[in-house]
Amino acid sequence: MNAFVINVILAFAWAAMTGEFSLASLMTGAVLGFFALWLSAPLTGIERLYFVRSYRIARLALYFLYELLLSSLRVAWDVIRPYPRNKPALVEVPLDVQSDLEILLLTNLISLTPGTLSVDVTPDRSTLLVHAMFADDHAAVVAELKNGMERLVAEVFEK
Repeated sequence: MNAFVINVILAFAWAAMTGEFSLASLMTGAVLGFFALWLSAPLTGIERLYFVRSYRIARLALYFLYELLLSSLRVAWDVIRPYPRNKPALVEVPLDVQSDLEILLLTNLISLTPGTLSVDVTPDRSTLLVHAMFADDHAAVVAELKNGMERLVAEVFEK
């Protein structure tokens, strides 16, 4: 059986034992189930990839929340300034990720971050066109996206 499915079953078992099917109870059960699976992995033969991928997903989520907070503050500050300093432009970002799911996740994370919007992907899936609100330096925007979001998305899907 898949480790994720076992973890979900353990979360529901925890909620059933406590008698409370709330989000907090299910999350507590999921965390406790994760650590129970991690401790019993040598005995049960659960793949190490599940735990590595869970760590990578958590790291991507935390990075996204950090970028969301910073970009929200930056956009809000630019909006309330008497003289805005934004320099919007379309920036071409060469893509290292190739699968449909990786490109979809990357484009959605970029579009959800205030100040950036994924516009298009070339038909050969080698370049992503991004509208950036603060594109003073195109190379810096490209480097930030490639070294941040794209790298973390690629790490989530590598084996």
